[in-house]
Amino acid sequence: MERSYGRVAGTVNVMAPDLPVGLDGAAQDRVARICAGPRGALGTPDQAALRRTLEARDEPTPLRPAFLRDTEKILHTPAYNRLTGKTQVFSFRADDDLTRRGLHAQLVNRVAQDIGRALGLNTDLIEAIAIGHDIGHTPFGHAGERFLNDVYHERTGRWFFHNVHSVRVLDVLYPRNLTLQTLDGVLCHNGECEQRVFETSGLATFDEFDEVVERCRREGPAAVAQLRPMTLEGCVVRISDIIAYVGKDRQDAIRAGHVPAAAFDDGLGGAYNSWALDAFIADVVENSLGGSRIEMSQEGFRELKRAKRENGEKIYEKHEVHGPMEGHVEGLFAQMYGACLEDLASGNPASPILAHHVRPLLAEAAHYGRTYDWRSDPDQTVVDFIASMTDDYFMAYAERLNPGRPDLFPQRDYFADLDGGLRRDGDWG
Repeated sequence: MERSYGRVAGTVNVMAPDLPVGLDGAAQDRVARICAGPRGALGTPDQAALRRTLEARDEPTPLRPAFLRDTEKILHTPAYNRLTGKTQVFSFRADDDLTRRGLHAQLVNRVAQDIGRALGLNTDLIEAIAIGHDIGHTPFGHAGERFLNDVYHERTGRWFFHNVHSVRVLDVLYPRNLTLQTLDGVLCHNGECEQRVFETSGLATFDEFDEVVERCRREGPAAVAQLRPMTLEGCVVRISDIIAYVGKDRQDAIRAGHVPAAAFDDGLGGAYNSWALDAFIADVVENSLGGSRIEMSQEGFRELKRAKRENGEKIYEKHEVHGPMEGHVEGLFAQMYGACLEDLASGNPASPILAHHVRPLLAEAAHYGRTYDWRSDPDQTVVDFIASMTDDYFMAYAERLNPGRPDLFPQRDYFADLDGGLRRDGDWG
């Protein structure tokens, strides 16, 4: 079989001209046999699923096996629904076609499903991890995560990371009794840290897992940097997170008018997304087939790092709530944090944190025979609330705290481009 190099549908990535796009003949035959037959030996078996408690309603069936149940549990949480209203990269844009975090979770799932199916892994587990991996993310993307961590860390010495908080959302705030394998994959996804080779951790119990989670809160970046998934499915989601956003974020930047299509070094503009999906998925599959770890080739990893670095320089460092808005929004996070602490101390039942956060969570927990301990650690309760907000809710609450200030945020104007505003064109191939 003859393979294309650096080329998809007539496009050429001049930055990676020797990176194969697609599988070679032998790998294609092996993948075809795997996909047509039973799950591979390295996939996590449904029988290995571990939950904190054994409950009759969680008993797996042929129609609803263990990890498929996890996906259904996650999809039916209010926190998952809110991902459609949270920034992926670009905030304050009146453009409904820009990616929000809910779509990002689906895109990660699609990439990971393609890889996992080809390798004979458990695609139900992959889906559960991918769908839930960002469920604890803040409003306003990684900038919001940084702002919330700053005030929280200054007050408590503890650290806030969206992946760690995603576990809290799924395990504590919405106590759905998810499997250890799903929660571990969510914790370890860490899609901001690229690696060429992913090996499993050997973690096997909830006690070990809880220690790792607590260490991340206590020790911060040093502990998070050491995270490794316990399953190959978790490893697949981790690399898929980067593959899913590295090209899509570029398309969104071009669409929003932040970066011209011609500004990217590889010459592909928005078409880089389709090139990256073909090239990187095939690269991971071909280099992981038959092995006990997930890995990329040196060439593939070098190109993934390069593209992510270029995104950082031309997109994230300039347009992810940066510039004049950065200090402004950061100040609103601190103000909101303080207001929420005051409302908890006063016990005002009409306050947003009690009416919109504590009361609904108590009702959710009661349904599962659990409770939400919001009194013993007010800082944690405030973090739970602010992290749960959509962009729009945060803006509405900020305006409530600052009456008579309609200038707090840029006004959404869907028709600016019709009145001499930004052009939104690009080359998607």
